[in-house]
Amino acid sequence: MYVYQLTEALASLLDRIETLRSALDTRGVLPRRWLGRLRRDLETEAIAASTSMEGIPVTVEDVRRILAHDRPSGVSERDAALVVGYRDAMDFVLRRSDAAGFTWQSELVVAIHDRVMGGDFAAGAGSFRRGQVFVGSATRGLVYLPPAAEAVPSLIDALTEWLDQAEAMGIPVALQAALAHIRLAGIHPFSDGNGRVARILASMVMLRGGYRLPEFTSLEEWWGAHQDRYYRAFDCLGPAWDPEADVTPFLLAHLQAQVTQIEALSLRHATEAAIWTLLEDLVTEDLDGPPRLANALFDAFFGRDITNRYYRGLVDLGPATAASDLRRLRAAGLLRSEGAGRGTRYLGTPELMLAVAGAAGLERPDRQAPLEALRASLVADLATRIHPAPMP
Repeated sequence: MYVYQLTEALASLLDRIETLRSALDTRGVLPRRWLGRLRRDLETEAIAASTSMEGIPVTVEDVRRILAHDRPSGVSERDAALVVGYRDAMDFVLRRSDAAGFTWQSELVVAIHDRVMGGDFAAGAGSFRRGQVFVGSATRGLVYLPPAAEAVPSLIDALTEWLDQAEAMGIPVALQAALAHIRLAGIHPFSDGNGRVARILASMVMLRGGYRLPEFTSLEEWWGAHQDRYYRAFDCLGPAWDPEADVTPFLLAHLQAQVTQIEALSLRHATEAAIWTLLEDLVTEDLDGPPRLANALFDAFFGRDITNRYYRGLVDLGPATAASDLRRLRAAGLLRSEGAGRGTRYLGTPELMLAVAGAAGLERPDRQAPLEALRASLVADLATRIHPAPMP
């Protein structure tokens, strides 16, 4: 099913991915608490991007709060369930990807879909479609006609059988992921949620292939920011199901996106890891507090509102302890509060920015400047100072 040409451009991108993998593997062990925070933030961004691409109106901040059991009033229960479902699907593939005796099976694809759709039986969760579907958009009209519903089970069986054999066939893992992505999208086995399942399946292939660092399994954010490129990459499928379609253009787009995302994330994470370490040192050494307080300060540093419910969802605390933590940070001048009672929100302060600058040994910024300007200046200065040499 589908053909492709291993062009010089594809080979070069595959080599680049391996070079990046080697560089990231030798950067040293990340602090455990920071790695957990990093994975959670990347998960949030991936979910927001992937669900928004399917017409679910949620922002990164909405997703962040939903996953911390603090659903914004403007997000419906149904949309929140789809956000949680996507998170559950991502957690599922992370757990299953290194399970003993693992084999690729159709039921695995169905299980991913069931979670992506939040277990909604009425929406077809965990079931192959029973009729013909059409892929199109308001701007482009009918774009693609998938195969008949009767062919779906055997086509998914063929896909999972191929995945079981791909490593033995010598197909590079990143190429396997791209092929799995377009093969599932081309089959379009479900009545809804196909794009989300295809993107998660591609991530699972990377995980199964040993690419477990989050930089290699966080492509949704890039696709979400470049949706036109994403959808046009599927043009190589033609107007209707064709098992002999040449999908080289999609593979090229997929690997280009992956390289770009890995490079961007590796640079961003170097800066954010340094900020996390500074904040953790600040709360443990200057405030003589528990390291968990860094979670609140990290969000506040980046301009996010913090509620009691959101914070305790991050650090698994009871309401009283969470309230005590937040009041402690407010008393230290690092947070300020707005509202009252359950509606109280905590935000960052100029003192927080100055404390980070001082801890980093940077020139103290103008306290009167807007918080956004203070943060941007600090991040830029830290990036200049602590980023490693450009990745080889």
